[in-house]
Amino acid sequence: MSEEIKKAEEQAADAVKQEEKTEVVETPKAEAKVEEVEAPKAEVKVEEVEAPKVEEKVTEKEAPKAEKKVAEKKEEKAEEVPFDWDAFGKKQEVYSADERTQLEDMYSQTLKTINENEVIEGIIVSISTREIVVNIGYKSDGLIPSSEVRYNPDLKIGDKIEVYVENQEDLKGQLQLSHKKARILQSWDRVNKAHDNDEIITGFVKSRTKGGLIVDVFGIDSFLPGSQIDVKPIRDYDIYVGKNMEFKVVKINHEFKNVVVSHKALIEDELEAQKAEIIAKLEKGQVLEGTVKNITSYGVFIDLGGVDGLVHITDLSWGRISHPEEIVKLDEKINVVILDFDENKKRIALGLKQLTPHPWDSLSTELKVNDQVKGKVVVIADYGAFIEIQPGVEGLIHVSEMSWSQHLRTAHDFVKVGDEVDAVILTLDREERKMSLGMKQLIPDPWADIATKYPVKSKHKATVRNFTNFGIFVELEEGVDGLIHISDLSWSKKIKHPAEFTKIGEELEVLVLEVDEENRRLSLGHKQLEENPWDVFETVFSVNSTHKGTILSVNEKGAIVSLPYGVEGFAPNRHLKKEDNSKVAVDDSMEFVVIEFSKDSKKIILSHVNTWRAPEDKPAAKRSGGSHTKQAVRRHNESNEGTTLGDIANSELAKLKSQLEGK
Repeated sequence: MSEEIKKAEEQAADAVKQEEKTEVVETPKAEAKVEEVEAPKAEVKVEEVEAPKVEEKVTEKEAPKAEKKVAEKKEEKAEEVPFDWDAFGKKQEVYSADERTQLEDMYSQTLKTINENEVIEGIIVSISTREIVVNIGYKSDGLIPSSEVRYNPDLKIGDKIEVYVENQEDLKGQLQLSHKKARILQSWDRVNKAHDNDEIITGFVKSRTKGGLIVDVFGIDSFLPGSQIDVKPIRDYDIYVGKNMEFKVVKINHEFKNVVVSHKALIEDELEAQKAEIIAKLEKGQVLEGTVKNITSYGVFIDLGGVDGLVHITDLSWGRISHPEEIVKLDEKINVVILDFDENKKRIALGLKQLTPHPWDSLSTELKVNDQVKGKVVVIADYGAFIEIQPGVEGLIHVSEMSWSQHLRTAHDFVKVGDEVDAVILTLDREERKMSLGMKQLIPDPWADIATKYPVKSKHKATVRNFTNFGIFVELEEGVDGLIHISDLSWSKKIKHPAEFTKIGEELEVLVLEVDEENRRLSLGHKQLEENPWDVFETVFSVNSTHKGTILSVNEKGAIVSLPYGVEGFAPNRHLKKEDNSKVAVDDSMEFVVIEFSKDSKKIILSHVNTWRAPEDKPAAKRSGGSHTKQAVRRHNESNEGTTLGDIANSELAKLKSQLEGK
């Protein structure tokens, strides 16, 4: 009996303990447990042993005792557990240790493991003017400056963005992220991928530079050339600064880390289909309206609505123009005619002047050869000048038709561009649309009365114009030229080239030797103004006369000797030996004996040997005669090239025979 009561008391005490544990947090739950679990147990056990007896015994006397004991035990327990001031006012845990561990594992699985200096993908959770909050699945969100995403103003909450983990936790406990560094680390891979796959990318135009724009592409400063902005020329680059545009990567220089992008390539892809459609409808002779897109020095590019054509400068006007800007202006709308096109190369040749009649068709029918016209010099070449007598109608004045002078010069010496000139029509071909003109025909021909103005043996002054190996061309007046042969320059000097005698531009006195009116030629002479000194020299430099001379030059055959009166003679090597057998040298002054004189060929043969050789040492007369005969044959051959050797020999032998008989 006492044991049963004892067990009941223990069960009641356990129930009290259980109540103390759960009364603060969930008191009803604890009560339910006691009722559902413990109470039935107690009841069952009591019933199994002796339920009726217990009920009988636990009377009004025993029950208060049991309750009293339970209350006492409660008080004892309350005294044993100290009050937890840290837990006061806080929500008490309702999970067991196992449950808590399980929940912590589940929560940790929702967090990412991140490392510093790593690029990961996050989600934008908040956007402000200064910063952007990004969730990367870490225990806290990170911040990036708004300036790092200004290239993409379309970012919104919920968008994914790549970030670089700079610091998991700074001094303030904040996760530090950078979008700019993430872009830079992956930019080259993305740029190369975009280039290889021909992808369309978006970039931010940062600033203008020489020849183009600087574009931020994946954090890399790329170059956008001005020619790659649009298919049409752009005159103001600044309108694109600060804008986001689509591009294609067209070139990458890995060595210098340079990237070139193009916006024009995107437009061209769209226009290719349009071009093919337009070109398929083109026909030669078709007249279309277009807009002046670009002007160059060689022509004008016309936009025909998606495809460009070129009007060459020669097809802008029937007349000559120096630059297309004289005819058209940028953005001007004009009508053009299709001259030709190439479907493969997509080239279209256009014409503007073809829309108006050809000026030659409106040329007066009364205009004929020998008519005098007036025009303006539009083009000058060395061979002549083109004269425009009316817009689109030109004639050529050849340089030979500018002056009566036979001394040809360049057309620049007579006219210059823009000059107004009078001319005579020499030829006129309306079918070929060609015309030749002349200027000299308007002035008298100086050769018309040449025989009267320049009779034979008349003296005149002339200007040296040109040299040749055989003489000098001089000008007596405009249109009247003459030639002085090199042999007619001097009586005494042997001239190898006319430049030794005079200079271009100098004046010379000349004597008219011959006039050829038919061929317009004058033969002139200069030495003929003086008497022939060789008539006098014949008496001065007679054979066997002795003269002092100076060696001018020495060659393998002999020496040239300067004699008095400016005359030169020649001494063969065998006649140059000195008495002491020494060799002669240039500038040596010695005595010479004239051994031969020829007035016709203007030759004087000298000998120094004869000045010191004794008379008895000289060769015999017969031998001397033979030598004299050879010299005479050679001299006669030089002066009479047409004479045969037999004639010379017979003549000289006859003279020698008469001399011997006279002796």
